[in-house]
Order: sequence, then structure tokens, then C-alpha cells
Amino acid sequence: MKIKLIKTKAKTIFTKTRLPGLSYVINQYVGCDHLCSYCYARFIARWKNYGEWGTWIEAKINAPELVKGKYIKGSVWMSSVSDPYQQVEKKLKLTRKVLENMDKRIDLSIQTKSDLILRDIDLFKEFKNIEIGLTINGFSSKVKNLFEPYSSSHEKRLKTLKILKENGLKTYAFISPIIPGLVDVKKCIKESKNLVDYYWFEFLNLRPCGRDFINVLKKQFPTSCETLRDKTRFSKYVNKIKEIIKKEKVAVSGVVIH
Repeated sequence: MKIKLIKTKAKTIFTKTRLPGLSYVINQYVGCDHLCSYCYARFIARWKNYGEWGTWIEAKINAPELVKGKYIKGSVWMSSVSDPYQQVEKKLKLTRKVLENMDKRIDLSIQTKSDLILRDIDLFKEFKNIEIGLTINGFSSKVKNLFEPYSSSHEKRLKTLKILKENGLKTYAFISPIIPGLVDVKKCIKESKNLVDYYWFEFLNLRPCGRDFINVLKKQFPTSCETLRDKTRFSKYVNKIKEIIKKEKVAVSGVVIH
């Protein structure tokens, strides 16, 4: 699918947020070419006149100028409605330019599904307080091709965490979306526990995923869909996963259950 690139200029770039443990988010991009079909950020399309979510990317080309000379107190997360290292970043280098201009005293957290993030290790080392997170889920090739076709593979994400850790950077794993029968949480932990400082865990929330995703999940993986929709079954599943996490004895920053 060809994705339309829209270049815009923003008035501000640091946006206050109510997300747990964070003060601000920064989105130099809106939209993402990883095309994750379950993406929660699709609600943004309501306020944009660009077309259906997943068919466009907005790039705030003046973002590097907007961060320059600005010190922000509190934790800043990059990004909430895009992936800062999606494929278009290879050409635009907008994320890199933002990092180059950003005050290195800012408390920054970056999250991605892409090994492209390794390109900017030199800049990460300039920050006084930075952490890098990779979303991992261990999707099988069939599931990945259905739900997040253009993101880096699970193996590349683990290798990325390893390289980041070897370079002395603080890392975390965001195990998401946790889908019954499709994500082996225990395996994800075992494969990554020596590569990260802590974990976040997020169970899939069907509500913001959109009808198309739900229909595919229901058709291809009916048992998974039924478990997510049945409150009793889902509650039992959540408790089971919490027990697995507890037994693995890893540092946990949060378990997100919508």
C-alpha cells in the first residue's frame, strides 16, 4: 500500500499527557507505516482530513526547531501516536534531527518496534537520563504478517535490545499486545530478561482496535477473540499471566489492563 506523506508545521511539539509516569509526549510524526492493524492511535484520524488511518503519515518538519533551546521538566515520551523509527525515518531523519537539537538534560523515554533505532546510539549517549524501550510480543510469522507486517521481526528487536544494553543504555521491554493464545509471555520474558532493566505488560484492548481488526481476529483466531470478549474468561487469563510474571521475578513498571 502506498502511504501519503503530508509535511506540516506545528505550533508546539511538547504535549502534556496523563499517561502513567509521564509529563509530556512528543510526536514529530502522526501515523505510522508499520501498519499495525490493532493500533490504538487510529482515533487521531477523526481530527485529520487525510483519509483512512494507515494510508497517510504526517511529518512535523519544524519539530527540530521547536525543541531547540527548550528544557522540559518531567518525563518525556517519544512517541504516543506514531513510531519514531518507522520506515519513513530512514529518509527524513526527522527523529534524529529532533534528538540532535533536544536539550540533553531532558528525561527522555523512547519506544519503538524498529531496529533502525540503533542508528542513533551516538546521540542517546549524550543524554543524561534516557531509556529505550522495544515492543516485543513474539508473534509467529503468520500472526505478524496479519497484524504488524512492516515492523522489525521479533529476533531483530531482541538483538536491538542486546546492542543497546551493551552500549550502556537503560532499556525496557513493552510486552504488547498480549493476546490469549497468540503471545507467549513467559517465553518473551525468558528471551529478554538479560537485555532489559524492567518491563511493561499490556493486554490487548479490543475497543480502540477497529472493526476490521476484530473481524480478522474473530475469523482467524476465534478462541482468542472469545477470551478477550468474555469478562470471566479474560479475568482468569489475566490472573494466569500475572502469576507467570510473578514467578519470573523481573522488575515490572506496570501491567496495563484497559
